[in-house]
Amino acid sequence: MTKLEQIEKAISELGPDELRAFAAWFDKLQAKRWDVQFEQDAKRGALDALAENALTDFKAGRSRSL
Repeated sequence: MTKLEQIEKAISELGPDELRAFAAWFDKLQAKRWDVQFEQDAKRGALDALAENALTDFKAGRSRSL
């Protein structure tokens, strides 16, 4: 059995309260990893083109209020 299969089996055996606690923990983990990835992308300029496109569209009136 692979490590992933072991994890899946263990998660499937959690009770409702433990599953909610696990889900909350996992959501926080994913958010933290996303934040790290976003910061790395921003530092290396991977988002610059997106920002430029958004500013160009805004200045050209191709945007709307949310």
